[in-house]
Amino acid sequence: MIIMDLTVLTPGSQVRSQIGNPIPYTEGANNPTDFIQESQRYRVRSENPTHQPARKEMYNNGQMSVTGSGMTSYPFEGMKTQPLSSVNPYHTSLTLRSRVTLKTPIKTWNNTRGSGKLFSFSLVDESGEIRATGFNEQVDQFYDILEEGKVYYISEFIVKPANKSFSNIKHDFEITLSKSTSIAPCHDEKDIPFTRFNFLLINTLSEVDINSIVDVIGVCKNVGDVVMFTSKTTNMELKKREITLVDHSNTAVNVTLWGEQAEQFDGSLQPIVAIKGGRMTEFRGARSISPMATSIVQVNPDIAEAQRLRGWFDNFGSRLKTKSISTRCDLVGEGFSGNWMTLQEARHAQLGTSDKPDYFTCKAMVTMIRSENVVYKACPNGDCNKKVIDLGNNLYRCEKCNCEYPNYQYRLLIGVCLADWSTSLWVTCFNDVAQEILGATAQEVGLSENNNRFLYESYFRKPLFNNFIFRLCAKTEAYNDEKRLKFTIAKVMAVDFKKYSKCLLGSIKAILGLKIH
Repeated sequence: MIIMDLTVLTPGSQVRSQIGNPIPYTEGANNPTDFIQESQRYRVRSENPTHQPARKEMYNNGQMSVTGSGMTSYPFEGMKTQPLSSVNPYHTSLTLRSRVTLKTPIKTWNNTRGSGKLFSFSLVDESGEIRATGFNEQVDQFYDILEEGKVYYISEFIVKPANKSFSNIKHDFEITLSKSTSIAPCHDEKDIPFTRFNFLLINTLSEVDINSIVDVIGVCKNVGDVVMFTSKTTNMELKKREITLVDHSNTAVNVTLWGEQAEQFDGSLQPIVAIKGGRMTEFRGARSISPMATSIVQVNPDIAEAQRLRGWFDNFGSRLKTKSISTRCDLVGEGFSGNWMTLQEARHAQLGTSDKPDYFTCKAMVTMIRSENVVYKACPNGDCNKKVIDLGNNLYRCEKCNCEYPNYQYRLLIGVCLADWSTSLWVTCFNDVAQEILGATAQEVGLSENNNRFLYESYFRKPLFNNFIFRLCAKTEAYNDEKRLKFTIAKVMAVDFKKYSKCLLGSIKAILGLKIH
């Protein structure tokens, strides 16, 4: 039988196993007898090897064994493996062949439900990526075995939906190592990629959502010093370094490196930096990228994108004037206080979580004001302002001053809902600020509450949907042994739109790198 033409149905790279009894081609074998003899010789050699079997390493339940090269003693050799993209909870008998691209340090936890430890690692093959996690016993069994950059066979694992809170990988599922998991090194790794990037141009980063996970590559144009500071939430000493990346979109973005990575980074020769899985952040209008524990940061990676970027920068890119998406929108110097934030930025910054209160400034609109139970009778002593008790005999007692008075003064304590383009926030207003917002004194509001209800309600309708500049205070307070984050208006002022617009225009020019006149 002579075969004239063939159609490949499934390439060998996917089959990964031997079909039938193939015969090695020998030049000069011109008749069927030669092929039969060659076939018999080949089968004898396969069934009765005269050489020493190759040694293979396999790890099952953390134990290493040395076996021969047969299918029965070494189950992964020649076995068909499945791509990572096919991993799902409904197909459990899978064997994966993939490369470890990232392995996290071992983390421990200790809470009311117990204690334990875990580690995670990222796997990649030609079809995609997936995250894997090992707990407790599996940490002891597999942590030292797995090495970044090497390829392994992995089988007998648990598949579950991916927890996007702890992973930047786009796979819908993730795997968990179990007592039955087997892991063996694979030395045939030529077709397995090292890292899969999905780069975005820097000039498009201003359009992605805050806290999005992005891949970016750029030339390190500027390098800041290592800065040490104490975390407000954990009281731990942290280290960070800011670098500036630029790409051929002629746009720059700041990247914050943390800890050991910040200390060891050397940007003196303006290297190419590729980041996989960085988190997009924004502060005071400035966008930046912050790598996480599961992010990958590579310096001068051996990829085509890096080579193209190096050629662009060395030839003419270094001489171009770039614009930055990491320029802060400060309105200081035009009559406004510093530390400007949107309401959403204030929440993400975790202001007020330390022992000391935090202050910030914002422009926001009043969208709602609570009008019930906002006026109270207070001590007439100007230094007290404590609520008084009506004794029913035309006298009013102040417990704080331990005095009785024939009169009292009205004071305001109102709740206001503020909103800007990012979100809304309920805040508290005390007497002086409340009077400025309502445009009336506490005495006027208090007298109208029972005497002229229409006038009373009008005080709370008038400020609605008006914009103000607010100086807000964020502070954590304890109430009934429960800590609550509270926002209070420390100062309010009307918006001078002419001056405010001038400030915004100056900030826009600063972001675009234009001259400010």
